[in-house]
Amino acid sequence: MNQRLLATISIVVLALIVVAGVLYVRLHPSQQLQNASVAPINAKATMGEPAPEFVTASTHGLFDLDKTTKPVFIEIFATWCPHCQRETAVIERLYKTYGDKVDFIAVPGSDTGMDGTSPESQLDVLNFQQRFGVSYPIGAYDPTLSVANLYLKGGFPTIAIVDTHKTITYLNSGEVPYGELAAAIKRVL
Repeated sequence: MNQRLLATISIVVLALIVVAGVLYVRLHPSQQLQNASVAPINAKATMGEPAPEFVTASTHGLFDLDKTTKPVFIEIFATWCPHCQRETAVIERLYKTYGDKVDFIAVPGSDTGMDGTSPESQLDVLNFQQRFGVSYPIGAYDPTLSVANLYLKGGFPTIAIVDTHKTITYLNSGEVPYGELAAAIKRVL
């Protein structure tokens, strides 16, 4: 057998091994990532009810829901979540438009890191902020996921809008278009 044929066969075999590995990972995700995808669907936050209070350190200082006098835009996100990653562009645009009239806070809500397999850390949160060009406030990573356990509904991201009376006027999960969120914000201004 000549060397060229042997090299070609080796490359084909190697490519098949890589493809098989990728398929295995896609079809059998890590247990940690599977657990991270399971959101506490029965979180305390409910549309039309008082917003659960929380305090968190953020990239813009201390955020205290009880002390704010403006409406509040809350996002519970996961750094590994592709929906959350794409939603940053929508939230960034909202922040640039309404950031002077509405307090924004995004809170990490998963114990799984940005790579989808390792434990979440503050470094993941900072890498997420930098990678996706986030200028709106992001809360510090909380290993107890206390805010997520109050607000997360159905999946990542979960978005809540709270009026000046501390009532939840909007609550939704998943990627939400700019127009829908802008309309929900305008209702509380």
